[in-house]
Amino acid sequence: MSAPAADTPDDDLAALAKGGRTNTLGFVVRLIARIPFLVIATRLYGAEALGRFASALVLIEIVALICALGEKRGLAQRLSEGAGENRAAETNLVYDGLLLALGYSAVAAAILLVFPEPMFPNGMSGAWDIWLVATIPAFAVTEILLAAQAYRFDIATTVRARAVVEPWTISIGAGVFFYIPATRDSGLALAYIASIYAGLLTALWPFLRTYGLPRGWAPHPAMMARMSARAFPLVGADAIERGTRLLDIFILGLFAPPQAVGIYYAAQQIASLPQKLKTSFEPILSPVITKNLRIGNMEAIAAQVRQVGFWIIAIQLGIALVLGVPGEAVMGLWGPDYVAGTAALAFLLAAEVVASMAVVSESVLVYIARKRNLAISVGVIALQGLLTIALIEAAGRFALGKGYEAAGAAGALMIALATSSLVKALLLKKLLGAPVSNWRWPLAHAAAAAVVVGYAFTWAPEWVELVVGVPAVLATYALVIWRRGFDEADKVLFRKQVVPEAEAEGRPPA
Repeated sequence: MSAPAADTPDDDLAALAKGGRTNTLGFVVRLIARIPFLVIATRLYGAEALGRFASALVLIEIVALICALGEKRGLAQRLSEGAGENRAAETNLVYDGLLLALGYSAVAAAILLVFPEPMFPNGMSGAWDIWLVATIPAFAVTEILLAAQAYRFDIATTVRARAVVEPWTISIGAGVFFYIPATRDSGLALAYIASIYAGLLTALWPFLRTYGLPRGWAPHPAMMARMSARAFPLVGADAIERGTRLLDIFILGLFAPPQAVGIYYAAQQIASLPQKLKTSFEPILSPVITKNLRIGNMEAIAAQVRQVGFWIIAIQLGIALVLGVPGEAVMGLWGPDYVAGTAALAFLLAAEVVASMAVVSESVLVYIARKRNLAISVGVIALQGLLTIALIEAAGRFALGKGYEAAGAAGALMIALATSSLVKALLLKKLLGAPVSNWRWPLAHAAAAAVVVGYAFTWAPEWVELVVGVPAVLATYALVIWRRGFDEADKVLFRKQVVPEAEAEGRPPA
């Protein structure tokens, strides 16, 4: 029997396109599922309770990401280097990561249980809020399980867990707990806990079917220590990347009232949808990158960064226009108090668009320039922190109101992420010796046409702006970008079959 042919660039494109289609579908499902939660949280619980809940999640999510040891991206490299074609060895390597993550997360949860004050700068809404610490081990383990599935090119599990089970569980839970007197005050926290554990179970079942239980596995403390040390740059990059989306809430919680945090969080939940779409490409991109790094094919990596980067920014810009042009009407859905967050929403959506290059560049930099990538990320989050404090303080000094305080935090995030994208793209271009930019001028043409159409609908009643104007903006943008921005390679993203199955398996076609 002849050896299978080596993977070709078309095979890589097929894998990336399949993951991209799955994640785009996941985004749509996540958008639909997120709306009920926002309606329930804003209308039933109010901006103050929502602000306290948002402030608590900042520390929970950062600590959970640290406890996951960067395995969202690092697991692909560990499996690629350490297991080869040995499936049993792959399984044991995954369980090494799971055990280490459980150990770190148990310690972190215990510390926060004893010293909960950093989680609640504005106080707790209810007695059950403290048990948010129980989500730390579940969150960390789920990250590793989903990364392991992604290494086998199973992105559907990520979509089920993150885009279906988690958002619908938190939406249903928030509604149910609100109408139970004993849990009403902590309803948002309890709903979040339920959603994280529901996502864990959703990821665990396919993982056990794919990898099974470990065989001949014996944890070694010395090896675990080396693994922890090697993971440090990845952990730092993951924590800082997520921290840039949470630092603004943390600082708002310190310098602004809970209502301002609640308004900002509502805007952020809408704007974070394209961010979820962007980061969900990472699991499918990591195995392709690590394979090409192993054979030293830097030109192929640069081409993949340009390709996936353009897909991401094209989709994200469309989302930003659809949600941002009718921004006042969108924020008004949650209640009149939230309209003050319209400017914050616009800045947050713009921030996700400019951040796309940083995220795709970092997908490679974490493997070939870990320390430099981490240093850049530290500088960026420091810049964001300083800008956020300065802009919030300026808004408060001039008594501009809660909306301007939220907009200041969002503007600081946009400037910081734009800086990160520029610096990381330049570094990656130098290291790969090839261009990596995802910008194409048809993006500007499509955006301009969509803005003109959307602005015309702002003169109509709000229900017309949302029901008719939003589809019109989307249709205009999609038509222009499809005809002027997408070439044949880009359109592969929307084709169900990219390469013949026989070719993808390295066999000659029949």
